[in-house]
Amino acid sequence: MAKPTGFLEEKRAKQPYRPVAERLRDFRQVMVPFAAEPLNKQAARCMDCGIPFCHQGCPLGNLIPDWNDLVYRDRWDEAIERLHATNNFPEFTGTLCPAPCEGSCVLGVNDDPVTIKAVELAIIDRAFEEGLVKPQPPQTETGKSVAVVGSGPAGLAAAQQLRRAGHKVTVFERADRIGGLLRYGIPEFKMEKRVLDRRLEQMRAEGVEFRAGVNVGVDLSVEQLKKDFSAVLLTGGATVARDLPVPGRELKGVYQAMEFLTLQNRRCEGDDIADADFISAHGKHVVIIGGGDTGADCIGTSHRQGAKSVTSLEIMPKPPGSRASDNPWPEWPRIYRVASAHEEGGDRLYAVSTKRFVDDGNGQVRALELVNVEMKNVDGRIQIVQVPGSNHELEADLVFLAMGFVGAERADLLDKLGVAITERGNVQRDARWMTSVDGVFAAGDIQRGQSLIVWAIAEGRAAAASIDKHLMGATDLPAPLA
Repeated sequence: MAKPTGFLEEKRAKQPYRPVAERLRDFRQVMVPFAAEPLNKQAARCMDCGIPFCHQGCPLGNLIPDWNDLVYRDRWDEAIERLHATNNFPEFTGTLCPAPCEGSCVLGVNDDPVTIKAVELAIIDRAFEEGLVKPQPPQTETGKSVAVVGSGPAGLAAAQQLRRAGHKVTVFERADRIGGLLRYGIPEFKMEKRVLDRRLEQMRAEGVEFRAGVNVGVDLSVEQLKKDFSAVLLTGGATVARDLPVPGRELKGVYQAMEFLTLQNRRCEGDDIADADFISAHGKHVVIIGGGDTGADCIGTSHRQGAKSVTSLEIMPKPPGSRASDNPWPEWPRIYRVASAHEEGGDRLYAVSTKRFVDDGNGQVRALELVNVEMKNVDGRIQIVQVPGSNHELEADLVFLAMGFVGAERADLLDKLGVAITERGNVQRDARWMTSVDGVFAAGDIQRGQSLIVWAIAEGRAAAASIDKHLMGATDLPAPLA
C-alpha cells in the first residue's frame, strides 16, 4: 500500500476544473491536471484493505492499489506499465468512465472513496508527456488478418491487442473520421480529440490500418469482407436511439441528441457546416429529455452555444444524496450527481413525463406538455403513474431526445451477414465472443447493449484473445472477462 495512515490524514479532493465563466467561452477540456503534491496525497489514501473490491468494480480488472502505491512513491514509469497491463486506453477511461471502481472502494464504506480516476488520468498524461508511451509493433507476423468493423473503444482495444499478437488488422469506420462516439458523440469539452488522435498515431505506428468512410455492407460487401479476412469482429455499437412517439414528434426543433452533438463536434474539428444545416441553441429555450451522460453533454453544448435557458427532464424521481438502504456498498451508488455541465447552469426537473410537443401554428415546437409522475405499487409491482391534474407546459424552442439507445442497426451489415439477434435487439454471441456465423465475432455495445466505456474496452480485449485463440489454437493475450 501507499501510506498506512494516508486515509486517516487526508480527505478526498476533487479533480480540478477550469472556472465556469472561463470554460463556457470555449470548447476546450474542462478538467485541468492535478498538481503533483495533492495528487501524491490522494494516492496515499489507498488502504491496505486486504481484498481490493475496486478490482471487482472495474471490468478491466485494473491493478488500482498497485499504481496508487507507485504514484505515491513517485515511480511513474512503473505506474504506467501496471496501468497499461490491463487497460489499452487509460486516457479515455480516466476522462470518461463514471468510475465504478470508486463505487466499490473499501474506504467508501464509511468515508469518501479514493480518487482512483484522477490518479489514473494523471499517470497516462504524464506518461505521454515524458515519452513513455511508445508503439509496440509485433515481433513476428502470423499471416492472419482480422477486420474490425467499428472504431469506438471496443474496436480500437481489440485492434491494438490483435495487432500486437502479430495479425494484420484493418479497422473499418463508416464515418469520415476514426473514433466512433469518442469522435463525434463525446463533446470536445469532455475530451479533446487530440487525446484520441495521439493514441491513433501510436496504433498506426504499430501497423493497424484504418479505413474511414467505408460503410461495410454497402461500400464493401459482406462476401468480400469474409473472403479478404481470416476473422471479422463487429464493434459497431448500439446506435439506434430511443425515440419518443408522442403527438408533435414531427415538429421542427425536435431532434435526437446525437444529431446535435455530432454537428458541434464536426465544427470543432474544423468542418465547414452551413448555418442552415447546423443545429444551434443560441438564444433559444432548450429542453433535454433524459438525465444521463448524453443529456449532460447536450446541456454543456447548449450553454456554450449561448442558449437562453436550458432545462433537463427525467422521468424518475430525484435520487437521494447518499446511499439508500437498498443500495449498499459495494454496489454502484445510485445517488444524486452533479456533472461539470450541471455546474454551468440550467434547471433539472425530476418525475415528469412528456405528453406532447406543442405546435406554434407553423410546424415549429413552442412548448412541451408535461405531467408529473410518481412511483406507486400497483398490484404488487412498482409502476410509474401520472399525477391527476398535474399537466403543465414548459416553453421550448429546441428539444433534444437523450433517452439512450435500444440496440444495434440491423440494415445492411447485420442483416446481410445473417447474424442472430437477441430479443433485446443486440447481436447474439457465445462464450467465445463468436456470433451465429462462424468466424464473425462481436464485442462492445453491439452485443451488450448501451453500456460504459470501461466495459467496451474490456470486451474488446476479451474478444481479441478469443479471436487470437480461434486463429492460432492458443493465445497469450489477456482476457479480462474470461
